[in-house]
Amino acid sequence: MSYGIPAAEPSAEIPVCPRHPDRPAYVRCQRCGRPACPDCQRAAAVGFQCVDCVNETKRTTPTPRSVYGGAAAVGRPLVTLGIIAACALLYVLQWVVPNDGIYQNFAFATVYASPEYGGFEPWRMLTSAFLHSQGFILHIVLNMYMLWMFGQALEPLLGRIRFLALYLLSAVGGSVGYLLLTPGYVPGQPLTGVVGASGAIFGLFGAMLVVQRHRGGDTRQLWVLIAINGVIGFVVPQIAWQAHLGGLVTGALCAAVLAYTPRGPRQGLLQAAGLALVVCLLIAATALRVAATALPA
Repeated sequence: MSYGIPAAEPSAEIPVCPRHPDRPAYVRCQRCGRPACPDCQRAAAVGFQCVDCVNETKRTTPTPRSVYGGAAAVGRPLVTLGIIAACALLYVLQWVVPNDGIYQNFAFATVYASPEYGGFEPWRMLTSAFLHSQGFILHIVLNMYMLWMFGQALEPLLGRIRFLALYLLSAVGGSVGYLLLTPGYVPGQPLTGVVGASGAIFGLFGAMLVVQRHRGGDTRQLWVLIAINGVIGFVVPQIAWQAHLGGLVTGALCAAVLAYTPRGPRQGLLQAAGLALVVCLLIAATALRVAATALPA
């Protein structure tokens, strides 16, 4: 006669992953309790969650926003690094492409804003900001250094998309400033093209000045930096101070739009409308200048 508890029949059901029914899954999601195979497991604070629960959490969790409404940029300043990489690549191409082809096709001069002299080529107002002087290597070195310093500060504050918009608009604003404050092209005179990120860098100066004032920070060092660089533009020959001024004003305007737009669900829409207004102002200023310098019929 034997005593004891008889052994239970082994279960014939083996848990399988809902996404991959052919795979056994002995780990269950901590959130929904469903089995998850190794490919569908995601590490959580405690245990694992399935990929479906992780995706659902991402969809329902609000995106962290910076104080100025942009998606919080964590980690490396990717936009800043991307702009630096683009400038470095084009600088190399300026040396490699024969017949000075990069400079000839992407530099900006007042002649390229006048339909009477070779046609209106507005893209040069932006592309020229990614080229630099081949005869003075410190031109690109100093500009990229300043971009790195100010980009690290502004990109996380504004968000990547807003920072990129501010930089590109400041670059165009620098060209517009040069167009407005430089005498029109005169046939027979040497044509001088404008290259360099200085206009956009001055835009970052202006943006940082506005942001610092908005946050209640000390702006005295910024004023000194702007003043020193502004004086250099007048003292050192072949520096387009007009582009510096245009970029400074444009960057400050863009930053004012981003900083002083009321916070709320419509903040992004209002900021986009404000930046669009800045674009319209740049277009209007360019059109008026081109019309004023047009040849009489």
